Amino acid sequence: PISDQLDEMGIDIIPNYDIDQLNIEPDLVVIGNVMSRDMEFIEHILDKGFPYTSGPEWLGKNILSDRKVISVAGTHGKTTTSSIIASALKHMGEDPGYLIGGVPINFEVSAALGSSPYFVIEADEYDTAFFDKRSKFLHYRPDVLMLGNLEFDHADIFDTIADVEKQFQYLLRSVPANGTV
Repeated sequence: PISDQLDEMGIDIIPNYDIDQLNIEPDLVVIGNVMSRDMEFIEHILDKGFPYTSGPEWLGKNILSDRKVISVAGTHGKTTTSSIIASALKHMGEDPGYLIGGVPINFEVSAALGSSPYFVIEADEYDTAFFDKRSKFLHYRPDVLMLGNLEFDHADIFDTIADVEKQFQYLLRSVPANGTV
């Protein structure tokens, strides 16, 4: 559904990871967690010395740093809960920013900057990038953290439930003393 949404918004999708795409000599390459060191595209970025960052790190520094971040984390229900919170804020007269990992039924798109201080984000525990194995949500620095249930998930990156729990412990430590969990 996200590919369809991007197409409807007029955003071109460049398929695959052809190194010819890097002929523009980008100012910054934002690297997702699906990319790995064995990819020719990544090796070219590293060999050429192009500056790079991860999506979560870029988001944390460039979008979330001056917002009141409401993170929704847990194994299940993040999309639904994030949508409900963003929708509730909108009904209260706010224009929240949001990033929801699916296509919400109560918004036309899955992400918006918004103009109010609030930013609602679906905060996933999956790893950030090949060079940053921390959970993505550690880059978001929430002011408000909503935690749902926690189960063993993502067996491709976590060996045990204790490994998953550790990432959530790190997340809890990132909430400021005047924040809310």
